[in-house]
Amino acid sequence: MTVHEIGKKAKEITNILGILGSEKKNQGLRSAAEALISGATEILAANQKDVEKATKSGMNAGLIDRLELTSDRIGAMADGLLSVAALEDPVGEFLSMKNRPNGLTIGQKRVPLGVVGIIYEARPNVTADAFGLCFKSGNAVILKGGSDALESNIAIVKWLQIGLSDAGLPQDSIQLITDTDREVTKEFMRLREYVDVLIPRGGAGLIKAVVDNSTIPVIETGTGNCHVFVDESADFNMALDIIFNAKTQRIGVCNSCESLVIHREIAPKFLPLLKERLSLKSVEIRADKEACSLEPSFVPATEEDWGKEYLDYILSLKIVGSIDEAINHINQYSTRHSEAIITSDYGNSQKFLNEVDAAAVYINASTRFTDGYEFGFGAEIGISTQKLHARGPMGLKELTTTKYIIYGNGQVRP
Repeated sequence: MTVHEIGKKAKEITNILGILGSEKKNQGLRSAAEALISGATEILAANQKDVEKATKSGMNAGLIDRLELTSDRIGAMADGLLSVAALEDPVGEFLSMKNRPNGLTIGQKRVPLGVVGIIYEARPNVTADAFGLCFKSGNAVILKGGSDALESNIAIVKWLQIGLSDAGLPQDSIQLITDTDREVTKEFMRLREYVDVLIPRGGAGLIKAVVDNSTIPVIETGTGNCHVFVDESADFNMALDIIFNAKTQRIGVCNSCESLVIHREIAPKFLPLLKERLSLKSVEIRADKEACSLEPSFVPATEEDWGKEYLDYILSLKIVGSIDEAINHINQYSTRHSEAIITSDYGNSQKFLNEVDAAAVYINASTRFTDGYEFGFGAEIGISTQKLHARGPMGLKELTTTKYIIYGNGQVRP
């Protein structure tokens, strides 16, 4: 099937999905979740092919972690669909209703976007998450995954479609473009007659390629150069626990910590403790001259390190003399994803909260919580780092738009 044929079919299906009741959609999600579990053996076998290929090609450990599926991860994908089914349906929600002096009643109603296109890299769990959120919000979805996860995505989509068919619902509510040719991807990015919005999920190169080439409106889901600032009033044990979690719990994700900012007052006492804690996972610390003079085992940082998303057991580290210097450094090198401060000073916490420009700003918590499931959205379509339409983890409401509805009784404009 050509990209144009896929797009046309998706557009036709929106006429069904846009008016599908909540119970029907929930039934479809529950059936799709059951199908994923039923097809787990086939999905894992397909995924193993992708992992073996990636390993042979030299893919780094962080990206392989993103790619690899396990029985537990498939179970989590199914649970995600069930969680989305349990959420309130945003479609049909009335946002406002007011009476005008001429007797008209004007309101806004939440409606689906239509056809959502998603281009993403080697993260097969995105396939199920994207389907669940798009389907519940009344949208058809066209997926274009990376070649590294092709076998996994084909198997996942197959079983999601089986689940929809079992529920008596259109299986082409989710479609996958399996042709890995770059020209096909470019053609998809210009399918404006059928696709209403395009969402890239992946590294900076992928996102830039979509933004530069798409004729379809794009919602950017950004890369994550996430910082943790440890100020002079921080509790050391709390700071070490948060940093260890934010950096090492999963290294291949966009909400992991990639850069530390440490207040000069605590650096002599804190850095040895930090080194000891992160050595448990053999984390390499690339630091400025001042930090290297305090801990000679640190690797000297270059200018490139301050803005780097490593997706590896590597951190950059900068020493600063004030919270203002910390905020300036973070705002200069941030990707506007997630930033955190560890502090016991209320004034500093509020200053950081107000002045750091990011989609998610944390006080005394790990950046790893920037996630649709953790935010109570059931799953996420991505984490938007732009400022128009949506920002932060994108759940059901972010996959809708509004239309004005006007009630009258014969009014004409004078």
